[in-house]
Amino acid sequence: MSLIEVRLHPVHSGEEQRYQGLMQRHHYLGALPKIGETLWYVATCHGQWVALVSFSAAAWKCAVRDRWIGWDFRHQYDRLHLLANNSRFLILPDWHRPNLASHTLALCQRRLPGDWLKRFGHPLVLLETFVDPQRFAGTVYKAANWSCLGHTQGYRRIHQGYTATARSPKLVFVKSLQVQAQALLSRPILEAPYRHGAPKIMLSAEQMVCLPDFFRDIADPRRAQGRRHPLPTVLAIAAGASLCGMRGYKAIAGWARSLGPKARERFGCRREGGRRIVPSEYVIRDVLVRTDPVEVDRALQRWNEVYGEADESLAIDGKTMRNALDEQGQQTHIMSAIGHQSHTCYTQKKSVPCP
Repeated sequence: MSLIEVRLHPVHSGEEQRYQGLMQRHHYLGALPKIGETLWYVATCHGQWVALVSFSAAAWKCAVRDRWIGWDFRHQYDRLHLLANNSRFLILPDWHRPNLASHTLALCQRRLPGDWLKRFGHPLVLLETFVDPQRFAGTVYKAANWSCLGHTQGYRRIHQGYTATARSPKLVFVKSLQVQAQALLSRPILEAPYRHGAPKIMLSAEQMVCLPDFFRDIADPRRAQGRRHPLPTVLAIAAGASLCGMRGYKAIAGWARSLGPKARERFGCRREGGRRIVPSEYVIRDVLVRTDPVEVDRALQRWNEVYGEADESLAIDGKTMRNALDEQGQQTHIMSAIGHQSHTCYTQKKSVPCP
């Protein structure tokens, strides 16, 4: 087999079942479901499948990677979409040939940025992967000019958060898809092609603990009977979700459900049946609709005064609310002041242009 005869293409919908079956059968970690931003590739030779490759969302946290990039944790959460993880790589049985693996990786690196931009609407800057040193030495990635950054701490993400004890650490490899990827990812302000969605930050443990305190002086508009969740907790979770980029009641409720046990404790969520319960979408909507918005705005401004001190300058951003019309049919405009470093929205001003 000649390497120039190897072709690479994204897995089509009709090929997904075969792809997952082969991955489950032959990869030591088994198959991965297609969740979020994911692309699967198959390498072929004369129509025969020879290798399978999967790219998916980057790891939320990786100390050695984050130190190498040099980004602040506030920036990190807002820029993870610029990274992709090579989550699976499999050379199929009977196709282990010299240089095939590194050649397949090179083919992926050439076409992945364009495919990712076309499929998900934003560019990629960096690739990462994790190698179990008890099984492999990462030779394929070294041959494909990936850089080894060191080892992970050994903790693994699970449904409840992270494992309590460290297990076998993994080798961390990265591959830059653009020149000066580190500088681009760590700069204070991203250029338009790399910005994605609404400004958002990652809340620290201290911020989660303190956020409910800023809402304690707000009167609860609900009846005492049947009140399951404290008002400061509901407002703090809604504010925290918004600061992390969630927009709309459904997104805020989904963010709340994704909180781990420690985060739920920090927000002051109530215990029920041995675990802490987060407010439902209905409770969040009911509280936000009925609570005095002026009081909420004052509480958030007090929070910004405490946690927005890291911002050396502000950016003014404006947008038009497409479906928000006044009695004269004029569209509502919102001007926002956003901190460059924290991406925190300090204040917003609604206005309607004069006819």
